[in-house]
Amino acid sequence: RTTFIERTNIINSMRRFFNEQDYLEVETPILQPIPGGAAARPFITHHNALDIPLYLRIANELYLKRLIVGGYEGVYEFSKDFRNEGMDRTHNPEFTVMEIYVAFKDYQWMMDFTEAMLERTINEVKGTTKITSGDKELDFKRPFKRVTMLDAIKENTGIDISEMGEQELRQTCKDLGLEVDESMGKGKLIDEIFGEKVEQYLIQPTFVMDYPVEMSPLCKKHRNNPELTERFELIVNGKELANAYTELNDPIDQKERFQEQLRLSEKGDDEAMYIDYDLVTFLRYGMPPTAGMDIGIDRLVMLLTNK
Repeated sequence: RTTFIERTNIINSMRRFFNEQDYLEVETPILQPIPGGAAARPFITHHNALDIPLYLRIANELYLKRLIVGGYEGVYEFSKDFRNEGMDRTHNPEFTVMEIYVAFKDYQWMMDFTEAMLERTINEVKGTTKITSGDKELDFKRPFKRVTMLDAIKENTGIDISEMGEQELRQTCKDLGLEVDESMGKGKLIDEIFGEKVEQYLIQPTFVMDYPVEMSPLCKKHRNNPELTERFELIVNGKELANAYTELNDPIDQKERFQEQLRLSEKGDDEAMYIDYDLVTFLRYGMPPTAGMDIGIDRLVMLLTNK
């Protein structure tokens, strides 16, 4: 009972933080004609009246972006998302996510915002920024550590992958004893190295930044290096807690990224994104520079209740 009460208190505290900035809470469709906003296998269902297939959303990102295009400066949603994939201690086929989008901001601003929101929420709910998770003490006092993804891989494996192509990366994965197959493109291979050799060692809240472009089909290219994107993930106790971008708002670049996803799909990657022509269209209308962030509510509650 106390866990459920604490879960509600956590959500209410986050809501207060967003509402104080005058960001608007909204609801977006769960049944979608194309599942978008993430790389994941969807659940599929059938709409009898229209006789069309529909998908349970894997993310609500693309509908929240439509609202930014429509002129709202900040929108957020606590949403149930669904992914037809494996299950383990931190993955459930239905789960709760909070996504927020703020116009005229970038990922650097969103890092500061995320730190401030978590520090305050945890202080309100626990009375301190220090929490116990398993046998570890975690401290959410700002500022959190910041490291680029390529530096984090280099620090933990001694290998510099910044100049590597797909075949070199595949060989590196094999040398590190990782299981890979031919359907995995450059992004998936880098993700495998990071997930198996780096993530578990990041215990205190850490922003991992500047992901390779192949890993982030909806994220704006880095202003100083077109091989990277303006993205961060917040890793806590060896698990991703939040994911954020400077959002991609160039329709030509977006279409090219979707076509690359189609190529991965044809190679057999069943998590590759569908081409969403609606997204390309609304980006043509014009989306302002925007920062977006999502945070897994279930994982946050697990952390804060030590469950």
